[in-house]
Amino acid sequence: MAAASVAGPPTNVFPFRDARAAPDPVLEAGPVAHGPLPVPLVLDNGSFQARAGWACPGPDPGPEPRLQFRAVCARGRGGARGGAGPQVGNALGSLEPLRWMLRSPFDRNVPVNLELQELLLDYSFQHLGVSSQGCVDHPVVLTEAVCNPLYSRQMMSELLFECYGIPTVAYGIDSLFSFYHNKPKNLISSGLIISSGYQCTHILPVLEGRLDAKNCKRINLGGSQAAGYLQRLLQLKYPGHLAAITLSRMEEILHEHSYIAKDYVEELQKWRCPDYYENNVHKMQLPFSSKLLGSTLTSEEKQERRQQQLRRLQELNARRREEKLQLDQERLDRLLYVQELLEDGQMDQFHKALIELNMDSPEELQSYIQKLSAAVEQAKQKILQAEVSLEVDVVDSKPETPDLGQLEPSLEDVENINDFEPLFSEETPEVEKPVTTVQPVFNLAAYHQLFVGTERIRAPEIIFQPSLIGEEQAGVAETLQYILDRYPKDVQELLVQNVFLTGGNMMYPGMKVRIEKELLEMRPFQSSFQVQLASNPVLDAWYGARDWALDHLDNEDVWITRKEYEEKGGGYLKEHCASNVYVPIRLPKQASRSTEAQASGKGSGASGGGAGEQA
Repeated sequence: MAAASVAGPPTNVFPFRDARAAPDPVLEAGPVAHGPLPVPLVLDNGSFQARAGWACPGPDPGPEPRLQFRAVCARGRGGARGGAGPQVGNALGSLEPLRWMLRSPFDRNVPVNLELQELLLDYSFQHLGVSSQGCVDHPVVLTEAVCNPLYSRQMMSELLFECYGIPTVAYGIDSLFSFYHNKPKNLISSGLIISSGYQCTHILPVLEGRLDAKNCKRINLGGSQAAGYLQRLLQLKYPGHLAAITLSRMEEILHEHSYIAKDYVEELQKWRCPDYYENNVHKMQLPFSSKLLGSTLTSEEKQERRQQQLRRLQELNARRREEKLQLDQERLDRLLYVQELLEDGQMDQFHKALIELNMDSPEELQSYIQKLSAAVEQAKQKILQAEVSLEVDVVDSKPETPDLGQLEPSLEDVENINDFEPLFSEETPEVEKPVTTVQPVFNLAAYHQLFVGTERIRAPEIIFQPSLIGEEQAGVAETLQYILDRYPKDVQELLVQNVFLTGGNMMYPGMKVRIEKELLEMRPFQSSFQVQLASNPVLDAWYGARDWALDHLDNEDVWITRKEYEEKGGGYLKEHCASNVYVPIRLPKQASRSTEAQASGKGSGASGGGAGEQA
């Protein structure tokens, strides 16, 4: 951990990387994928990240998986991105702008939405360069969840065999693949696997090289819940930066700045010390702009803005006068036309026009004509004066005419004009002194920092204490004790000699030490145990599946063929060292149609006896 220095630049300040995923290139399969036998495709189908690559036979099996991408899809709106269709994985770039559109085929860690799963498989096969026409002519090794439901496996097999036309498939558990990848070859071993991923944490006992499925336990907590908990903690702590505290940034804090405390309560006591807090707090710098609006304007720029406002108001006033003059002129022309009817002696039309104007006598008409003529002449004079002078009159005097429209300006217009009255005072405004430097009230960089202190240990602690987020579940230590208590003491001693940690959520610093401490508290006095962390907790599942595929390439007893799929159904599974236990669905036997026909032909007593015998 970084330590604070006495002087110099601020320490413990870390900027967010906000890394964007680069689109995956479409790779060429080349001679790697072709040989005397079809080269298997290895797919680690994780709920957080999918990994795909080839299992190439030979002394050099090849590099790490050629394809790694987030297992999410986003279906764009019609016409978005030029109608490019659904975006998958690394093609999305940054996830935050599309967070509300993201869809995953997984419920927890079990694939349930096969339409989205098909998009992930299409993306994998396309970018791996699988060039088979109409089918994927390669064996497929696919990882699945512990105790995967038969329905999920059935749908996955149907997708692989019916949609992609693969020849064979083999299913295995990712954590078991990782377990066998980290043990010596040809060694039948027993142990206890603690696998924690994005959605779930599993504890799996392995006896003599085979999974004991009856005693497997699952905790519905993982990296996803830890990121959500950390986001809620920081949003509550910094409500002013609510939108900037995104899930992607919380995952970055978890991966790079969090750790597991050996003793949680004791570690919290350390954080109460101001010196310890100052030396160990991580200040996450949010992006910000150092420019303050209006702080760098000089007096000349302010004067220029006043002049611009003055010109805009003059133009607005002139336009209003012209519109009002035109309207008054039309009204005056109408009144003069009615007066001409009187002069011409057309009395019927004249009286009808007076009624329309809501007037009682010719004298009233003459009075309104005089007032309106004076208003028109006055407006023309003001327009002429405005062209040669900067003086602007706010309120014009208008005659009152009944039902001929409002001649005075509305109250809203007067208020809008009065807002600009200080700009048109006759006194000359004083010239302000130029401001050379503007000192901000506070440090903007410090204002946009997230101080991540005890949150560094609170978020990952939830797999040991689910009650921190209100979950009524047992933590890892309690579940570990529960599983060990189900075995006799000699088997317990055998299991704890090989406690294996794998999965992306096991990569926190201090995780191995914490598991050793928990085992020390629950095991008998002076008993021994051994805890091992996977060499690469994230990728060892794929490496193990690749090694398994190469070792069993010619073994037909572990691969499910298309014929067996059609004969035994999609839920069929061939067991091997890294697979689940196959438990077929047992349907109740139904009586044949001939038996039913015979039973229906007999009497009621005979039918009752037959039913009793059948039952």
